[in-house]
Amino acid sequence: MKQHIERHQVWIYLLCIAAGLMLGMALPDAAPLAEAVLWPVLGVLLYVTFTQVPLTHLPEAFRDARFIGAGLLGNFVLIPAIVSGLLFFLPADPAVRLGVLLVLLVPCTDWFVTFTHLGGGDARRAIAVTPVNLLVQIALLPVYLWIFMGENFAEILAADRIAAVFVTLILLPLAAAFLTERWAERKPARAGTIERLGLLPVPLLGLVVFLIATAQVQAVADALPVLGHVAGIFVAFLVLALLLGLVLGRVFGLPATSARTLVFSFGTRNSFVVLPLSLALAAPWQAATVVIVFQGLVELFGMVAYLWLLPRIVLDRTS
Repeated sequence: MKQHIERHQVWIYLLCIAAGLMLGMALPDAAPLAEAVLWPVLGVLLYVTFTQVPLTHLPEAFRDARFIGAGLLGNFVLIPAIVSGLLFFLPADPAVRLGVLLVLLVPCTDWFVTFTHLGGGDARRAIAVTPVNLLVQIALLPVYLWIFMGENFAEILAADRIAAVFVTLILLPLAAAFLTERWAERKPARAGTIERLGLLPVPLLGLVVFLIATAQVQAVADALPVLGHVAGIFVAFLVLALLLGLVLGRVFGLPATSARTLVFSFGTRNSFVVLPLSLALAAPWQAATVVIVFQGLVELFGMVAYLWLLPRIVLDRTS
């Protein structure tokens, strides 16, 4: 059932966004209620998502030094360099640039594993590396934003809710997920709990994007003129991420399944884990949230292309 839901998730999100936009336009007074409901739903989404990250098995990620080395180099050194180059092609709007930075600078921790499995990658290595990616990105994202946003970084940090949101919607769900995993591991009868929680991220994310669309109809309308431009940036990123994965897979001498896993790690970005940070910002920055949600949709279509391409090209180049 989980795989069936995940295979059709892009259509679920598109329908939810369309329904939210229609509700927001038809009933503008629904926006405050949608925003109020959004925060607890987002917290639950992040909690169940983090339960799918094997936080209690962090040391396992370092057993394959070549793979973890290639992943860390690509995700946290080379991809930020790629993103810095793509910034030259973006509009000058700081909110749009922030949205692109938030969503492209950090790797995915959820559907990365799903697409790795579907694309013939090494799901075991994908699962092992996700807690490393999650913890490193939490540490490095403020550094990246300071480097790329310049004087605007101070304004972002000054947002009234940013610290509270970071603690309550990222750190607390992360701690709760860790404790849940420890609890589930203590008795065999609890083993199915984590698996059942794994059914929830897609429906909850559908609800989140529905609520965002309802609450931010005006922000979506204001961002429409730049979304076509931003779409080109996101497609270019997907192409460059694919090429980077192929190159590093060869340089590090990875087997085909590990090389595919590397490509999916580089191509999938962390859209809804950074959503709380963008939502906590003031009204002039609301376009960042629209850009983040839009990137998630572009990425899902990109992953469909990856699923078709990788089995045809990775074996020839890295086997």
